[in-house]
Amino acid sequence: MLAETYNPFNNLALSALVAAIPILLFLLCLTIFKMKGIHAALLNLFVTFLIVLFLFKLPLGEAIGSVVQGTFQGIWPIGYIIVMAVWLYKISVKSGKFEVLRGSIAGISQDQRLQLLLIGFCFNAFLEGAAGFGVPIAICAVLLVSLGFKPLQAAMLCLIANGASGAFGAIGIPVGIIDTFGLEHVTSMNVSVMTALTLPLINFTIPFLLIWLMDGMKGIKQVLPAILVTSITYTVSQAIMTVFIGPELADIIPSLLTMGVLALFLNKWQPTHIFLLNGKEYQVEKHTKSDVIKAWSPFYLLTAFVLIWSLPAFKGLFSQGGVFESAVLKFTIPGSSIAIGIDLIGATGTAILLAALTTIATTKAINVREGLSLLKKTVSEFRIPIIMICAIIGIAKLMSYGGLTIVLGEAVATTGHIFPLLSPLLGWIGVFMTGSVVNNNTLFAPIQSTAGHIIGTNPSLLVSANTAGGVMAKLVSPQSIAIATAAVGQTGQESALTKMTLKYSFGLLAFVCIWTFILSLIF
Repeated sequence: MLAETYNPFNNLALSALVAAIPILLFLLCLTIFKMKGIHAALLNLFVTFLIVLFLFKLPLGEAIGSVVQGTFQGIWPIGYIIVMAVWLYKISVKSGKFEVLRGSIAGISQDQRLQLLLIGFCFNAFLEGAAGFGVPIAICAVLLVSLGFKPLQAAMLCLIANGASGAFGAIGIPVGIIDTFGLEHVTSMNVSVMTALTLPLINFTIPFLLIWLMDGMKGIKQVLPAILVTSITYTVSQAIMTVFIGPELADIIPSLLTMGVLALFLNKWQPTHIFLLNGKEYQVEKHTKSDVIKAWSPFYLLTAFVLIWSLPAFKGLFSQGGVFESAVLKFTIPGSSIAIGIDLIGATGTAILLAALTTIATTKAINVREGLSLLKKTVSEFRIPIIMICAIIGIAKLMSYGGLTIVLGEAVATTGHIFPLLSPLLGWIGVFMTGSVVNNNTLFAPIQSTAGHIIGTNPSLLVSANTAGGVMAKLVSPQSIAIATAAVGQTGQESALTKMTLKYSFGLLAFVCIWTFILSLIF
């Protein structure tokens, strides 16, 4: 905190109420006033700037520095990762690799319950990890519809399945962004480890829920071996990734591994009764093993490069005293005490960039000019979302340096040891309103951390709960619902889809709340 005081009114309740204005106004702008996200974010950035400057007495230079720092971090590394991940996906589509990849998955089994596990769960999780930002829900829902699923049914199943992977979307940004906040004793790795206490229980359950929604208990009994292979492989592998590697590949490697293990299993086992929604098989084009291997190559490369970039030894090369320390640009913002560091080579986005460039260089179906054209298109498409992220991070920085986060943390901490029960609810609200676990953690992670320190609960556990609660809101957030209905050609049916998924969102949220409270008694 750089402000003169975090309690300018000498009244905790009043100061907390004023400190909550940026969050409350943001929610009102998105709901009651129906403003676009970018307009709501920019308006709230301006309002927050005035509050910290005139009420919390943050010096002008520090206030400007807060916004500048937030802007830089929104662009690098966050925006950099987003653009590179989606660019790689577009390269895969343009080169024809993605069509082969998709066919290779759909052709493993004609049983549509197993296609749901492969596409709706495994492939969904893979795309969430590789691109995120609505890409998995849109693509997987369309693919399921093409295989005979009803449009709204496909959309609902993909939204629910996304609950197993939403915490680590787009190369783990929702958790990785925590390192930009400078929270006391809370790092992305700490939070990643804590997610392994909650998310595995949800991950293990979701494949069962998907099959139950599609074919009831009869379906679960008939394909139980395949469900167990899916649940166990994904749950165990993601837990290992989050505990020992970190958030960056926590969706990608488990989903690839689960897809591979399930495919091998189904090569030896198929259910006695083949379940077909419309009573007929949907033919998919067969591809050679060579074509399939080549089709997956962009994502093999992505996995390999990001894995290297995630290794502690590699990260150490760019840390203080490391061989490539000079590759990290560091400077203090003029007129403030706020520093900025830009890791040009060690950023995760650079690993994805190398995967994209290698894919272009080794693929005849796409040339450099076409690749650059796709990059330009990607930057154009994500210009507004990245500006919005910059604004939201700017708000978070102003709240942190201005003392607003501290007073809000102290206020919510007055609920005492009951707060962990409510902690995931904050995350659910944040994602429901903003549509993004990234934005949710940006707004609420500092508050969760402060409250944890005050009440004596592990702050990393509460930030983890904020993330998990937020993921449960992705099932019904207006942004997710809009993407899903548009993808399956059901624009205008947003209300119907929301009703279909709402009870599952609430049910999973209730579990996270109760489980977080139990964990708070232990940690």
